[in-house]
Amino acid sequence: MSIAVKNLTKTFGRQKALDNISFDIKKGEIVGFLGPNGAGKSTTMKIATCYLPPTSGSLEVCGLEVTVHPLEVRHQIGYLPEHNPLYLDMYVHEYLEFIGHLHQLKRKFLRDSVRRVVDMFGLKKEQNKLIGALSKGYRQRVGLAQALIHDPKVLILDEPTTGLDPNQITEIRNLIRDVSREKTVLFSTHIMQEVQALCQRVVIIDNGTIVTDKPVDQLKDAAGTKNPYYTVRVSFENKVTKEQLSNIEGVVEVTEDVDGGFLLLTPDPQDIRATIFHHAVAQHWTLVELTEKSHSLEQIFKDLTGKGGGGD
Repeated sequence: MSIAVKNLTKTFGRQKALDNISFDIKKGEIVGFLGPNGAGKSTTMKIATCYLPPTSGSLEVCGLEVTVHPLEVRHQIGYLPEHNPLYLDMYVHEYLEFIGHLHQLKRKFLRDSVRRVVDMFGLKKEQNKLIGALSKGYRQRVGLAQALIHDPKVLILDEPTTGLDPNQITEIRNLIRDVSREKTVLFSTHIMQEVQALCQRVVIIDNGTIVTDKPVDQLKDAAGTKNPYYTVRVSFENKVTKEQLSNIEGVVEVTEDVDGGFLLLTPDPQDIRATIFHHAVAQHWTLVELTEKSHSLEQIFKDLTGKGGGGD
C-alpha cells in the first residue's frame, strides 16, 4: 500500500479531531478526500506528511510508519498545503533549486529535476520571473512543481484549486491527471466536479470518522443507506397543483421546480412513474415530462454528512 491508515486518532485537548479512522490507498490510485469544515481532512494530511504526530493508531507511507521514519517518509511524499507557502521575492527557477537543496538533491540530479518540473508544469516562460509577479494559477503550478521536485511516490494535495478561476481550475486539474499516471495521489477538495473528473475512489470523513469509502460510481448506493428516497421530476401542459400531486399514492413530498415542473420525493421511482402516468390519464392531464433525477454528488455529500461542502 502507498498509504495505510489504521485506527488513527488525534486529539487536541478535549477535542477529538480524528476518531479511530482506517483506510488504505493502493499504488497508482487517485483518491478524493472529502468532508465538511472541521471534519479532519487537513489533520489526517498533516499526520501523513509528518507535521503532526497522531495520538494513537498508525499511518504508513510506502511501508514506513510516520512516527518511526519521518525523514524517510518525507522523501516519499510531495505535499501542497491548502495555503501554498511560496517565497514571493524569489525567482521561480531559484525557488525550485532551493527546494531541491532542502531535499538534498545532488547537483546534476537537481539541475535535471528543475528542468523536468519546469517543462511538466509549463513554467519555461515564467522561470525567470519573481513568484510574486505570477498569477494565482501559475503560483499553483509552482507549488505543484516544488511538490514533485524530488520525484516522490506519493502526492498529497490539500484543496489545490481553491481561489482559481474556471480556466485555471481546468489547467490544474489536467496537470494533476497527468501526474497521477505515475504517482499515488490523495487530494482534498470541495468541488464535486473535480471528484467526477479525477477520482477513482472517494473517502468521505465527518466529525473525525469515515462515513464512506467507495469508488465514485458506487457512491449513490452509499447515499441510499441514509437517504432511501428518490426524486422524480414531472411537468404537465395542464394546470396541476402541489396538493393534487401530494394525493398520489407513493408520493412523500412535492416541491415546485423551475419552468412550472414539480419534484416528487418517493421511495420507489419505478412504481411511482407508472402510478403518475395512469393518474395523469385518468385526470386527462397531458404529461410533458416524467423522469427520475439521479443523485448529484453534492446531494450525496449532504446526505452522508448532513452538511454543505467545505474543507478544513
